[in-house]
Amino acid sequence: MQNSSDAVSNINPQGRKNRGFKDLLAWQRAMQMVLAVYELTAQFPIAERFGLSGQMRRAAISVPSNIAEGYGRVTTGEFKQFLGHARGSNAEVETQLLIAKKLHFGSDQTIDDAERLCFEVSRLLTGLMRSLKT
Repeated sequence: MQNSSDAVSNINPQGRKNRGFKDLLAWQRAMQMVLAVYELTAQFPIAERFGLSGQMRRAAISVPSNIAEGYGRVTTGEFKQFLGHARGSNAEVETQLLIAKKLHFGSDQTIDDAERLCFEVSRLLTGLMRSLKT
């Protein structure tokens, strides 16, 4: 059985020690996406506080949280499983961004910024999953 530290070395290519999941580009971009979603949902109508706004925030928070939780697991297989959860939550955010756009919630620029980050996170998660051997 291979553990996640074998697949994601504690030494980065520059020879410096990694800080763990915080060094993963997928996690960093997912954190930026969370901030973009919060900025966007702050523009939503008050009536959406417990509707689409809350759902989007929970889904967005789930992405970097699952990356971090998976990184902290013992095996590479577990890490990949949590990356899959993160990818699912990211798809949920993508869907909710489309709904927000159709309902004209938030500015076009703020939605576009969140969508751009969402697409980048999806690409990074897919690449990270492919790079891990089980």
